[in-house]
Amino acid sequence: MTVGQVRGFTRFYTRVIGLLDRCYLDSPYSATEARVLFELATRDHCEVTDLRADLGVDAGYLSRILTRFERDGLAVREPSPTDGRRQSAGLTDRGREVFAALDERSSAEVGALLADVPESDRRRLTAAMATVQRVLGRTPPSSYVLRPPRPGDLGWVVHRHGVRYAEESGFDGTFEALVAEVVADFGRGHDPEREAAWIAEVDGEPVGSVLCVRLDDTTAKLRLLLVEPSARGLGIGARLVEECLRFAERAGYRSITLWTVAGLDSARRVYERAGFTLREERPDRLFGRDVIGQTWQRPLGGEWSR
Repeated sequence: MTVGQVRGFTRFYTRVIGLLDRCYLDSPYSATEARVLFELATRDHCEVTDLRADLGVDAGYLSRILTRFERDGLAVREPSPTDGRRQSAGLTDRGREVFAALDERSSAEVGALLADVPESDRRRLTAAMATVQRVLGRTPPSSYVLRPPRPGDLGWVVHRHGVRYAEESGFDGTFEALVAEVVADFGRGHDPEREAAWIAEVDGEPVGSVLCVRLDDTTAKLRLLLVEPSARGLGIGARLVEECLRFAERAGYRSITLWTVAGLDSARRVYERAGFTLREERPDRLFGRDVIGQTWQRPLGGEWSR
């Protein structure tokens, strides 16, 4: 099924951006030739062998494209300045003019394509595109941002907790129901001076969450820490906990607590590094499983120092 879906998307996308047209953007050049123009325009003179490797095109085909560009006055080839046995290629002034016109036309077409797309759908679209690039390119994310929740994010927190804990811990639907209750209480009327939430985002896509809520006048509670597998290894979990601690201290709490279950080793390491200590654990039957519930706690402000 996955293969068929990928092929279907490929057919759809090539039709949308006009890759099946004989000429790209009504120019004399094919999509591949336009891509070569783009690569040459965004580099200084580059070696032809590097260009071929980056584009993944046949050496003979690339040579014919460059020959045409030379004939049209768009490009020149000359011996590489670092190795006279190899060729380098670059655009002429005429080539840069042609590229600039194609680039402007391409931007206008994409702008028209997105003109009627709502902003929320644009974020979903760009996030999905980034995910495709990251997954198929096998490149892990390199950066992230933390931000307050936007409309729809609290629903995402419930959904992803339900999915992740079902897959990784075997929890049943009662866990997702519990998360929904926590999120509903927060969304209905939290005090922004004493309660807050954060969403971790990579390439416009939510990948993590945490809540800081009031337990009582002197104690805050850390809840719903989550980091998606695709974003683990970036330190997002530790950063979410750190933001929660900073907020709790500014809000005037004297301590912060959290409840979890034994066996979540990655989370436990994050809590320990942040200064939490295990205060209580008790076996229980929850979420369709036998678990050991744990309460962790940490003093705040002057009562604790790293």
